[in-house]
Amino acid sequence: MISETDIFNARILIVDDQPVNVELLEYLLTSTGYQAVSSTTDPHKVAALHAQHHYDLIILDVQMPGLNGFEVMEQLRPLEKGAWLPVLVVTAEPDHKVQALAAGARDFLSKPIDPLEVLTRIRNMLEVRLLHREARDYNTRLETTVRERTAELQRFRSAMDATADAIFLLDAVTAELLDVNDGACRMLAYSRADMLGQTASRLGLGTLASLRAQALRLEDYAAAVGQPRAPELAEGELMRRDLVSVPVEIYWQLLKRPGEQAVLLGVARDVSERRHSEEMLQHMAHYDSLTGLPNRTLFFQTLADSLDAAQKKGCRVVVMMIALDRFKGINDTLGSAQGDELLRQFSNRLMQTARLRDTVGRIGGDEFALIMTMPRDQQEAVHMANEVRETLRTPFELDGHQAVLSASIGIAMYPDDAGDPETLIKYADTAMDRAKQAGRDGYRFFTPGMNVQVLARLDLELALRRAIENEELLLYYQPKVNLHTGAIAGAEALLRWQRPGYGLVHPADFVAVMEDTGLIVQVGDWIIDAACRQIGAWLRGSVGPVRVAVNVASRQFSEGDLEQVVRGALARHNVPAELLELELTETALMSNTERTIDVLTRLKALGIKVAIDDFGTGYSSLAYLQRFPIDKLKIDIAFVRDITTNPNDAAIATAIISMAHSLKMRVIAEGVETRAQLEYLRRGRCDEIQGYFFSRPVAPRDMGVLVESGRCLPVDPDMPLQPAQTLLLVDDNPDVLWALGHLFEPDRYNVLMAGTAEEAFEQLALHDVQVILCDQRLPGMSGTEFLSQVKDLYPETIRIILSGYLGVDAVLESINRGAIYRFYTKPWDDVQLRDNIRLAFHHYWLMQGSGRKVGLPEEDETAVAATAVVQDLK
Repeated sequence: MISETDIFNARILIVDDQPVNVELLEYLLTSTGYQAVSSTTDPHKVAALHAQHHYDLIILDVQMPGLNGFEVMEQLRPLEKGAWLPVLVVTAEPDHKVQALAAGARDFLSKPIDPLEVLTRIRNMLEVRLLHREARDYNTRLETTVRERTAELQRFRSAMDATADAIFLLDAVTAELLDVNDGACRMLAYSRADMLGQTASRLGLGTLASLRAQALRLEDYAAAVGQPRAPELAEGELMRRDLVSVPVEIYWQLLKRPGEQAVLLGVARDVSERRHSEEMLQHMAHYDSLTGLPNRTLFFQTLADSLDAAQKKGCRVVVMMIALDRFKGINDTLGSAQGDELLRQFSNRLMQTARLRDTVGRIGGDEFALIMTMPRDQQEAVHMANEVRETLRTPFELDGHQAVLSASIGIAMYPDDAGDPETLIKYADTAMDRAKQAGRDGYRFFTPGMNVQVLARLDLELALRRAIENEELLLYYQPKVNLHTGAIAGAEALLRWQRPGYGLVHPADFVAVMEDTGLIVQVGDWIIDAACRQIGAWLRGSVGPVRVAVNVASRQFSEGDLEQVVRGALARHNVPAELLELELTETALMSNTERTIDVLTRLKALGIKVAIDDFGTGYSSLAYLQRFPIDKLKIDIAFVRDITTNPNDAAIATAIISMAHSLKMRVIAEGVETRAQLEYLRRGRCDEIQGYFFSRPVAPRDMGVLVESGRCLPVDPDMPLQPAQTLLLVDDNPDVLWALGHLFEPDRYNVLMAGTAEEAFEQLALHDVQVILCDQRLPGMSGTEFLSQVKDLYPETIRIILSGYLGVDAVLESINRGAIYRFYTKPWDDVQLRDNIRLAFHHYWLMQGSGRKVGLPEEDETAVAATAVVQDLK
């Protein structure tokens, strides 16, 4: 047993041509307790010094002038009878490390050195060296015995070399390789001498610690059972000389005789062929031998994994069963060899069609299957089914013969149809049979509802393709009106479909299908041509010039040649460019900004007008907006619909108008359906409107009649004929409204009345109101809630509550928010109420005339109102 004293008394020699390195290592070793440390800077003296002192460790620098470290090791090798030298190499070159180990060095250190690593490796080497020295002394004592047993060892050697397995003999204590047989040399491609120069760990036999542990386990097993052999084979990998791993199964045996050093005997058998056979069997069990696709077993397993993943992610899994129609006829006619070739070619096409994340398998015979994971939309399955059918359109080349096939496809979905692999595949197979019964070359969903939906869409798509050929498409026109003059300013061309047997079809029912199928590009070109043809007909007829706006789809702009289409239509119908306006969405504009700017700039140079449709619903920024050659912004109907009642919509519309005017653009609002919406937009300085309030979309002939009639919008009701002071009374009690109207009659106000908040919003949009007197209890919302919204829409109004309901908290909250100017209680004092309303109008005009924003500042308004509330409540 090696003691601490033995380690610290070990003889150590430091060899380095740099004195500073020598001093550093000497100090490191002596300061940690090592007693016998010497050094030299002359590499020529190392062999002589070692022959004299028999060092336990030599710390040797590789790069030294005159005699390098490899040459020094060559001089040391004859002095050592063991398989390795007690040398610890110090180097900064990675290539030197491997070379040094091959030259016989026990270990190496990398420069710059780490003190902790130095001390650790020195201790480990000394421990092994001292153990080896003890073993060497022990071997010397046994030399006589060994000579006597030479004949026996020779017979043992012959037996070892005769076996094809690799045999390794290792010292059970030091794990040093003592001997190997020819089988080990053949297996690992070493000579015997080179093999004995390797360590057990480098050969893959195990580390020192693991081999010692193995020896102890075998010793314990032998004590318990009486047989010092491992109870079972262990599998591992040994490392050949060319660094190629060899799979082996190995068992260990402990050889131990009384008075002798224990030896570990390892017998390793190459199992490469067995491993390869197992892998081949595994592949054959899971993959189709003809096509290389997953077979039915692996397909089921993959589907089960896909369903587990889909359940966690909340998405759909589609199983598609594919059967080749009339494959048996081709197989019988051309023979099974050509039939197999056809299946291989089809499997290759199917693999190219599938996405990377899809799984393709061969279920058997001429049946294939596909697993797709996708969002909750079956349309993607339809696209894939059509792509599979399309791959069969190209004939198959079979030894000089051409074969054309079709496929019947069945589709089942998780979780819609089933939740387990077996049922899902069974349902897809059932749907495939239905596709065959329906006439082949098609697909069917298992779920009847999906079949109806998909077939209806397919029917719609086919009918749309025929509609272009049969001239079933037509354009309607919705007038646009100038809010400043009231006259018609142009029209928007709107697509309609006169479908036989269905009548006039609205675009919402078929435009999405055109966009999905790409028909929108072809139809968009037709719309531009048809609009130009109609402009030319009006221009050369009695109607005269009419500017027409045409919507341009994103795909038409990105995939088509818009500029050439427009130029051709204008030239073909002899139409001035200024009579054509293109409406593009923000999405179309932003898809490829540089190309968009370039195309629009050239179109603008022709005289074409450009508008952004549905503005406010996209994602364009002001920084980009100013770069586009835009003439007009179109406020989306979503902001117009509730513009008189929703402060947010009103604020957005007002902001769009203000921004457009600042950028020298005109503004048009679509979807105007009421007089209130019209008047609000007119007061907000909107330039044009279109919508049902003026006219629905009409046929070309009716549009011409409308233009010729000179029909205009009603004049602005807020012109001087309207009384200057307008009071709005809001109360759901008709008797109260009548009494208040009669009360204020002598004051000659323009008195408006409303029984609900909706009616009040209507009146506010139609008229310029200065003072509002409102009841607290209204149907649908309270008076304070109503006036809070009025404050956002019409902040200049003077807002007063008149109520018998003393909801003090709600009233005070509204006052503090600045929504209420005064609060009066019912029943009221006629004289006092008339005086206060007169004071409210006086305050309104006083603030109006002072140049300040109409309405009290928030803090003043709150103070006045709060005082009034306190007085009235008293």
